Amino acid sequence: MCLSPTAAAVRPQLHDHTPEEPPAAPHGTVSRRSLLAGGAAGLLTALTAQPAWARPHIPGLPPGPPGWPRPGRPYGPPAHRAPRGRVRDLTHTFSTDFPVFVDGEEATRSTHVNIADNGYYMQRWSFYEHTATHMDAPGHFAPGGRLSPDIRPDELLVPAVVVDIAEKAAADPDAEVTVDDLRRFERRHGRIPRRAAVLMHSGWESRAGDTDAYRGTDSDGVYHFPGFDLEAVDWLVTRRDIQGIGVDTLSLDHGPSATFEVHVRLLGADRYGIENLANLSTIPPRGAQIFVGLIPWEEGSGGPCRVLATW
Repeated sequence: MCLSPTAAAVRPQLHDHTPEEPPAAPHGTVSRRSLLAGGAAGLLTALTAQPAWARPHIPGLPPGPPGWPRPGRPYGPPAHRAPRGRVRDLTHTFSTDFPVFVDGEEATRSTHVNIADNGYYMQRWSFYEHTATHMDAPGHFAPGGRLSPDIRPDELLVPAVVVDIAEKAAADPDAEVTVDDLRRFERRHGRIPRRAAVLMHSGWESRAGDTDAYRGTDSDGVYHFPGFDLEAVDWLVTRRDIQGIGVDTLSLDHGPSATFEVHVRLLGADRYGIENLANLSTIPPRGAQIFVGLIPWEEGSGGPCRVLATW
């Protein structure tokens, strides 16, 4: 979520909450063309000459990945193993026509070089940090809050629960995840784990191909789409010590919000939010882990990321 008038709307709230947890504290050059022309063949030969499973174990160093030689295990390729789990991509394709919060913030791209003329292909992109599936880091709303490079790796691999409000959202586009929804979830699926990401499934992703439908814009220009309510977020932060929340809509706050109090509360508590998630109906309500592939953008207020779930 990104909106120019937001600052005026949320500034009075910034002193209402303080974070519960303080912020965590050349030799030569090679041209791209020469690398493509000569280096790739040598690299490929080196990589394929000796498969990983045939590399000898070096005494004093830990053994390699599964299938490498270990004491009592003969050299040879790893035995066939059944997949240990499932993986789902919770990320929308980053595209120039993905809906954004405000007109004019759409991503743009152009072909910078191509294989026919230059020997390799590369694009030039221009986009705002809060486009498509992305993270809101604490510093997006909290003065002095942690920014993208400050998010620790262990915060990006966390248990996830999915709270399904799709039926409620179908009847009311302004539906919110409430404390009652969270208690109902726990009665059915068990307690929300500590440091979890709590994800809202509203079914809104089906509208992502139509900007007006995804925003839920009415005749007065007001947006209508689901989100979390303030009491629920406060309950999750104080009672369940969550890592963050995620939504399958444009904003953590529901569409009509003009004060963005959920953003202020959550990010002010040094947690993060994820917006524009996809495929939440394909992962279990409880028991999955998600990996939030945030790039450590310099001075980033968050940024586009790839979110994967496994269970």
